[in-house]
Amino acid sequence: MEKELLNLLQVNNMPYLFAWLSAVMVFLLLLVIYLLASLHGLKRRYRLMMTGDETGRDFEQMLLGHIEETHAVADENRRLNEEIRRIDALLARAITRVGVVRFRAFKDMGSDLSYAVALLDSNNNGVVLSSIFGREDSRSYVKPIEAGKSTYTLTDEEDEALRQAISGAL
Repeated sequence: MEKELLNLLQVNNMPYLFAWLSAVMVFLLLLVIYLLASLHGLKRRYRLMMTGDETGRDFEQMLLGHIEETHAVADENRRLNEEIRRIDALLARAITRVGVVRFRAFKDMGSDLSYAVALLDSNNNGVVLSSIFGREDSRSYVKPIEAGKSTYTLTDEEDEALRQAISGAL
């Protein structure tokens, strides 16, 4: 009895079943056509990539060329970093701070012809140069500076030039 009922159900719904299976087949056919078109595009791009560009270089040659360029850039970066370290070490000892004070050493002399100049590096090491201008002669003095201090007694003008240099003012 169940077999007869099942056969009767199939026969009565055969047009609907046929229509549904036809719709599924059309959908699957369209899906296959879409996938074939996509595959064709991928194959075309793959062949173009593997056969090369207009210069005749294929993908492998281009990739190897880029790898060589990357190594060259890395080598250049290492060289530049070494140069930067060398320049930094040199700049640490270079005179980067200057202070200048002009003054009149003697009251009966004309203008500010005497001066004190402090020349320091980034660690406040360097010298203070002084020149005292007089009527008959001129005298120059050099006093070493270490860590912003001198082992010699500084005049007020030399001390002011040193403070200017340490503060970075000119």
